[in-house]
Amino acid sequence: MEYEMDIEPTGPQVTVREAEPYRVDFKLSSVDLAFANSLRRTMLAEVPTVAIDLVEVEKNTSVLADEFLAHRLGLIPLNSKNCDQDLEYTRDCDCEDHCARCSVTLILHARCSGDDIMRVYARDLVISGERANEWVGSPVITDPEGNGPLICKLRRGQELKMTCIAKKGIAKEHAKWAPTSAIGFEYDPHNNLRHVDYWYEEDPIKEWPISQNAAWEHAAAPDQPFDYDAQPGNFYIDVESIGNLDPDMILQQGIIVLQRKLASVISSLSGTGDGDRDGMLGGEEDDMMGVRSPDAYEPPEGIDGGFTAYANGGTSAWGASAATPYGTTPYGGGYGF
Repeated sequence: MEYEMDIEPTGPQVTVREAEPYRVDFKLSSVDLAFANSLRRTMLAEVPTVAIDLVEVEKNTSVLADEFLAHRLGLIPLNSKNCDQDLEYTRDCDCEDHCARCSVTLILHARCSGDDIMRVYARDLVISGERANEWVGSPVITDPEGNGPLICKLRRGQELKMTCIAKKGIAKEHAKWAPTSAIGFEYDPHNNLRHVDYWYEEDPIKEWPISQNAAWEHAAAPDQPFDYDAQPGNFYIDVESIGNLDPDMILQQGIIVLQRKLASVISSLSGTGDGDRDGMLGGEEDDMMGVRSPDAYEPPEGIDGGFTAYANGGTSAWGASAATPYGTTPYGGGYGF
């Protein structure tokens, strides 16, 4: 005797439509709009990566200013594989400044001795000392020539000698830590739910052509009554990595970060945990989530002024040192000085 059971899958469903080394296009279904958009925002701004954060300039005789070169170096993608598990945030590390547990040191030394213009590329960045694993901190090179992004050009006699300190961070702190160059996000390509009001001159159908995602859904019949209770159920997401993390790893890390944030909210509402303001789980710092200004400080009785929300008796809001959640500030003090 045979039994046949038609069981529908429950929970979120993922259909991978295209997969490339630096891009993945998939359909997410059986979730609501809030969850899908939260996952998109998390992948954009809260997945930890590694980027150059400090640059010590020993010699720079090029035509570019030190700050200009430091900014360009910070935007060079660095391999961030397993950095979330293997690398500590500098603010969480026990070292005084930086060490192999919380940073990666790269050396850039180039000197033009010929008459031709010398081009300095990301490939010229050399790892110095120990690092958390065998991948983290290496420049991402994807061009066929194997050069990587161009840093600067040198003429005869010009020289660059710099020490670069790469640290872990998230795009909410600075865009250089962003793991993605773009994330495509669309739902309801036929506009059956009337969420979009098209501006047009003559014909909206001709002036607003539908996307390729429309082939995965059916358009509502013109004479069909409008359902005011209908909710979107299919979301088309296109994740494009810049090379520091694989697209599937960006998605996995985004889910992990979102789980930690939701766990902290549940813990706060249920009263089973501390409910850390930064979205921590079990007291561990997460990804600088929920960054906010320090609590306002009320001066002692009899003292009028002299104290602010950012300075308490001459110390920064983050402690007696100049260390902040973003690292030591270039002005030698906490915010507000």
